[in-house]
Amino acid sequence: MAFGQYVNLDFDQIKTSIKDYLRANTNFTDYDFEGSNLSIIIDALAYNTYTTAYNTNMAVNECFLDSSTLRENVVALARNIGYVPRSRRSSRARVSFLISGLVETSTLTLNSGIVCNGSGDNTNYIFSIPENITIPVTNGVAEFNNIEIYEGNYITQTFTVDTSLFNQRYILDNSFIDTSTIQVKVKPSSSSTSSITYKQIDNIVGVTSTSNSYLLQEIEDERYELIFGDNVIGKKLSNNNEVNVSYIVTDGKDGNGAAEFSFVGNITNQDGAAIDADLIGLVTTDEKSRDGDEIESISSIRYFAPRIYSSQYRAVTASDYESVLGYIYPNVESVSAFGGEEMTPPRFGKVFISVKPRNGDFLSDETKRELVQKLKSYAVAGIVPEFIDLKYLYVELNTTPYYNNLLSMKCVMVIVFTLKRVLTT
Repeated sequence: MAFGQYVNLDFDQIKTSIKDYLRANTNFTDYDFEGSNLSIIIDALAYNTYTTAYNTNMAVNECFLDSSTLRENVVALARNIGYVPRSRRSSRARVSFLISGLVETSTLTLNSGIVCNGSGDNTNYIFSIPENITIPVTNGVAEFNNIEIYEGNYITQTFTVDTSLFNQRYILDNSFIDTSTIQVKVKPSSSSTSSITYKQIDNIVGVTSTSNSYLLQEIEDERYELIFGDNVIGKKLSNNNEVNVSYIVTDGKDGNGAAEFSFVGNITNQDGAAIDADLIGLVTTDEKSRDGDEIESISSIRYFAPRIYSSQYRAVTASDYESVLGYIYPNVESVSAFGGEEMTPPRFGKVFISVKPRNGDFLSDETKRELVQKLKSYAVAGIVPEFIDLKYLYVELNTTPYYNNLLSMKCVMVIVFTLKRVLTT
């Protein structure tokens, strides 16, 4: 029968199929479907079938990484193959300042939290540091040189472990977190003065039952959850442990470009006493804020998740380096990698990488050094990554256009403007 062929998903086609089915029934052979009240019932049946078919189609699409559209589903599918999407990234700047006129002071500590106000493009941003910085005092002078500051607000959150709960979760309350700034410290109890720092890992290679580590996963509303060990993979938390988590909530790429900074932080001496703010000199900018970025997009997750999975978080081939670099450095517009054996003369034992960043033409020397250090944890032993700058070819056009004024109603100036726009875009 026609009703048994489930190939029609359009409303009118479904309606026609229902009519054909009823006509095949001897009780409705001579029935006028168009002029009867039964037509309303048929419309309702067709609408219900159409809605069910649409919902089923959308639900099935959300089961596959390539076709899902909701971020929560895309993230969950990527999680199944061990991929954690990149979070927002704070823009980072480097500043220096000194403190003079210190008396009976041996060390100074720049405390974690807000450090500077930064301004750029007529907008002000807060810059913080995720952990304390301590330096010695020499002849009454302390110099904080080339310290890295992160755009965003410094947030702390505390959890108390309760083993009586069946499934206690450690969910960070805020969205827009830069996960690279997360610091996790665990104390035996709330009254303890000592703590153990837990390190974030992205795979379980080398993790033992005593490793002080945790995994991170993105959940709904672009928030994050910490997952601790079970005494098999990572050390398990004990009852009444206090988990202190700190992180920076950032505006992402909006914080890029800040070049002027003023100090608003908190500095204490070796006794924990705050120093006089008048002793703090002006803040000089060593490097304006850069590399801020938004949370990884759905299209990026679809692209990188299977490639990172295929490389198993290891950089062996040139394509592995391209995939891993896009994962660890979100500010990549394009990247190309090739082995040293392809050069003339060959340079064995090296892989050369060229990167076009989104907010410039070249990578800074500081960024290159940071990326080399990060790539070492993925690279095969004996292979040395090296970044080389791109060579840009700029084309200067010298054209002599011809046109037939009998075939165009446009004036000469409009034609010139249109040609310039087409040739330069």
